Order: sequence, then structure tokens, then C-alpha cells
Amino acid sequence: MKQRRKLLALAAVSAASVALTLGLPATAQAQNYKSEYRMSLVVGTAFPWGKGGEIWANKVKEKTQGRINIKLYPGVSLIQGDQTREFSALRQGVIDMAIGSTINWSPQVKQLNLFSLPFLMPDYAAIDALTQGDVGKEVFKILDKAGVVPLAWGENGYRELTNSKHVVKTPADLKGLKIRVVGSPLFLDTFTALGANPTQMSWADAQPAFASGAVDGQENPMSIFTAAKLQNVGQKYVTMWHYVADPLVFVVNKEVWNSWTPEDREHVRQAALEAGREEIVIARKGLAEPGQPLLKEIAAMGVTITELSPAEREAFVKVTKPIYDKWKPLVGTNLVKMAEKAIAARKP
Repeated sequence: MKQRRKLLALAAVSAASVALTLGLPATAQAQNYKSEYRMSLVVGTAFPWGKGGEIWANKVKEKTQGRINIKLYPGVSLIQGDQTREFSALRQGVIDMAIGSTINWSPQVKQLNLFSLPFLMPDYAAIDALTQGDVGKEVFKILDKAGVVPLAWGENGYRELTNSKHVVKTPADLKGLKIRVVGSPLFLDTFTALGANPTQMSWADAQPAFASGAVDGQENPMSIFTAAKLQNVGQKYVTMWHYVADPLVFVVNKEVWNSWTPEDREHVRQAALEAGREEIVIARKGLAEPGQPLLKEIAAMGVTITELSPAEREAFVKVTKPIYDKWKPLVGTNLVKMAEKAIAARKP
């Protein structure tokens, strides 16, 4: 019996040695990694957001030597296309990982409404001051407490206004326009204050509504405009007003995260950080550089692009200030003050 126990012990040591020799952590052998991990995305890889998911998945596979394989599920198909349910599904384990919109997740995590406060972030340096500084770290703590593991920031971009009716240069020009918005009470408040008729609907439902004329306009990053070819569904007027931006968050379900070895967790984190940086560059392409070549391409398609002067933009700021003030305590006064301070101290 003693001899048998000794042989079994030697066999166990030998197996562990083989695992280490092959470069596979012994703990990974004991854990049953899934053959596939499901990543939820709102859009596909034709968009910078979806491209970020593809980059992250590829980097994870490479860094973990194939131990973690990720399949993309665009169109929030794991939850029947309802993007506002994505965060809850992620927390519940229906989704393993996601690159999520701060807007879509704000109904479940109220502090994420920070980024949707009207006209808080006037330029890209302001976005970076928040996501890459103390505010970003604070938001990650909040997300962790909410039940997910946040790893990196990405970006959907500034949400600019488009419509099929006429040029919009003043708040009065928005009066009565039916504008598609995401399912966020803050967005409904903002567009109602501007005199528009905000209409909540999914992105899948929105495009046919533009084509039929049932909805007049929408607000989204210009990368969405070009990838979705919105000029072909009547969106002929663009107003560049930088009223809100939509940072994205790379996250993993907590149970999934805890099922991986510490080494693989670090691989996934580094992959997310790298993919996030690359995705932000893609999202800003044609807009952040001098001359904004992307806008020239869009104008060449017969689209009228209006860039607001500081005075014209200020008129929109003034009308939406009561909404900003109403939502400041709902988001968290201290968090908003921290953001305002970071933006005021930013370097261009």
C-alpha cells in the first residue's frame, strides 16, 4: 500500500512537471477553461467599437497561447438586441465579457451618466483627462463594486447630431424634430429641453425608421455615420456640436475572471489595455487630425456639415444647463466636481 501511494505521488509530481515544461500553468490544468468565451458588442467589426473587440480577442488568444478563445457576438445578439440589458446580462453570466458603452450601462450604474452630462467635455483632451486620470480610476472602482471586472477604456466618440430636414445651428432649429435616442432618461431630458421630440429605439429599428421618414434624425459618432452609410437613409444634415462623448469599457464577468490563473488574467488585462489604445486611435481617425479629412469625405457625399462657432455652441449649453444641474446630484456631486476640475486642468 505504501509503495502504491508513493508511486501515485511520484506520478502527480511528474504530471505537474510536464505541465510546466509545456509552458502550461499546473493550475490551468486543474481548471476547466471554457472552449469559447462570449464577448458582447453592440456593433460589428466595420465600426471602430467592433474592431476593438476583434483586436482584444486576437491579442488574448495570442498572449494565452490559445487557452482563452473569444467569439464576438455583435448586435447584442446574446440578449435579443436590447443594448440596455447588456450590463445586467454580463453581471449574471449570460455574457462572459464585453466592450460596453457608458451610455447603455448608465441605467444600471448611475455614475456612468457622468459622460452624458450635456457639454461637459469640449474636446478630446477633456475625454482623456477623465478616462486616463483619477476620474477613470474612480469609475472603475464603481464598476467593480457593481459586479464586473473593468480593464481598459475605449471610445465610441463624440455624438454629433444629424437629421433629414434642415441645418441645425440653434436650439430653435431642433424644435419638433423627431430624434432617435438611446434608452437613457438623461438623453430624453436633454432633447426635450432643446425642444426636440426624443424617441427611444434600438439601433436596429432606427435605420429603417430613418429610411421611411418616421424619424427625422439621430445623434451618434461620425464613425457610425460612415459605417452605417446614414447619408443613404436621408441623414443629409450634420451638426458638429460635441455635446457628449461615449467612452467604452472593456470588462469581464467576475466568475469568469476568477476562473483564470493569475497569469492569464494579466494577459487578458494587458490585451485589453493595448486594444483600447488602438481602438481609440481608430475611433478618432479623420477627426482628431488637422483638416478633419473624414468630414470632407462625408461632405463629398452630398451631406451639409455645420460646425458651430463658440457662441452658437454656448446657446445650446445655456439651454441644457438646467438638465446638467438636475443630473449632477444624481450622478454624484463629488464625482462631477472631480471631473470638472480634471477638465479645467487639462493640457491641450
